[in-house]
Amino acid sequence: MDAKACLRSMRLRTLPLSLSGIVLGVLLAVRSHDFRFLTVILLALTTVSLQILSNLSNELGDTLSGTDRTDRQGIHYSIQDGLMTIPEMKRLIGCFAVLSCLLGFGMVWSAFGTVLAPLPLAFLALGAAAVWAAMHYTLGKHPYGYRGLGDIFVFIFFGLATVCGGWFLTCLEWDWRILLPAAAIGCFSVGVLNVNNIRDMKSDAATRVTVALRMGERRARIYQTVLVAAGWVLMTVYALLLPVSPWHFLYVLSVFGFVRHLKGVWTLKDRDLDPMLPLLVMSTAQFAVFGGIGLLF
Repeated sequence: MDAKACLRSMRLRTLPLSLSGIVLGVLLAVRSHDFRFLTVILLALTTVSLQILSNLSNELGDTLSGTDRTDRQGIHYSIQDGLMTIPEMKRLIGCFAVLSCLLGFGMVWSAFGTVLAPLPLAFLALGAAAVWAAMHYTLGKHPYGYRGLGDIFVFIFFGLATVCGGWFLTCLEWDWRILLPAAAIGCFSVGVLNVNNIRDMKSDAATRVTVALRMGERRARIYQTVLVAAGWVLMTVYALLLPVSPWHFLYVLSVFGFVRHLKGVWTLKDRDLDPMLPLLVMSTAQFAVFGGIGLLF
């Protein structure tokens, strides 16, 4: 199995997105709580492993369904270009599924000191659901990504679960206000999926249903704008609920990337939209880092 082909299919450019929620949740928690460094490291590694598992499973599912064809508008990956066989991809997916489970088990053990209690068992169940969701976006008999349900799952697992999970596993306390920044990251994460689906509308139409296809091109672009705006509003509401400090609005420094992204969404077509994906990913990462650091003060 060629290492370069493996790295290509892992889609490393997407990793900052999955880590954004973890970074924000952890930084918000350490503002007023102690934390275990090992737990945070295992949490980050588990998240990265799940993201890679999702990317690999997505490539295999799109290949088996016929979605990834030579006329596909987006980037070509390893199976599509003949750099990796389907059996090799299945073995790689199996490795990351096992790795995700092992890392998740270690993360829960590190956070709680046991796995034989209601809360640790609940987190293990959430982890099992995350592994299932990562693999069944385009894989299986009834992949939810082909029925226009991807946006919901991305919002839950790449927004609510990452930020709230990062928060709770760091401080082992709950604050309902954390749902606001969690929903903000969820909106941006759905935005990454949506702009991907806008780019691929022509090639996706024959094999799958996405929210972008259901809405049509213009409404999908409006939806993208609403997602980005909603993320900013949610984070601002959260900052206003805390004791007043100008540092709490440090995330505003990331606004330029979002503006460039929306400009591209409204002016670019098809394959030309591809740079808007990593731009939104990196803008979300900046938003999370600046927001988390600013709220430390």
